[in-house]
Amino acid sequence: MERHQVLLVEDDDNTRQRLMRIVDRHADLSVVAATASLAAARGALAETKPRVLLVDLDLPDGSGIDLIREARNTHPCADSMVITVFADEQHVVAALEAGASGYLLKDGASKYVAESILQLIAGGSPISAAIARHLLKRFQPQPEPNADEALLTAREREVLELVAKGFAYAEIADVLGMSVHTVTSHIKHIYRKLAVRSRGQAVFEAMQRGLIRPPG
Repeated sequence: MERHQVLLVEDDDNTRQRLMRIVDRHADLSVVAATASLAAARGALAETKPRVLLVDLDLPDGSGIDLIREARNTHPCADSMVITVFADEQHVVAALEAGASGYLLKDGASKYVAESILQLIAGGSPISAAIARHLLKRFQPQPEPNADEALLTAREREVLELVAKGFAYAEIADVLGMSVHTVTSHIKHIYRKLAVRSRGQAVFEAMQRGLIRPPG
């Protein structure tokens, strides 16, 4: 059976290589092109006929949302799925309005990424749990949050902002001049205060509450 072709757009070299391995190792999927910029992605899109676009939003020369919007017009048979660290409402809504049919956070397990691509091809709309929960909250009345419990310390904000930028725990320790054990301790406190269980959910909740800035 012919494998479904995936156009991958991700500017971080390590992440791009990891996602390429995830896709190519699956019996039903293959990477038709892997690019690191909006311009390169546009060139690859013009030369190939991918079944799925797996797109990061924050590219060095523009936004992946522009590519999704263009692909909807030039490749109507292709489905687009976002994979990013951005979990705020502005990015989610803009991507969906541009034509994305799925939205994943980068903390997803390898198996989950591949399964989400196949779910997209089958007509589904895979969305990370944190994103789905946020979209549901828009239609449900919510109690006022306990500001004292939700508020992060200045150091916890620094740690979480570096997490949002994709830094590993050891890298965060080097930047902030602390041990990896201390970084891990801060992460545990952040999870407890924000009532989350993963890095992606922590970044999402903190951005929604205005506790950290979106990575720039």
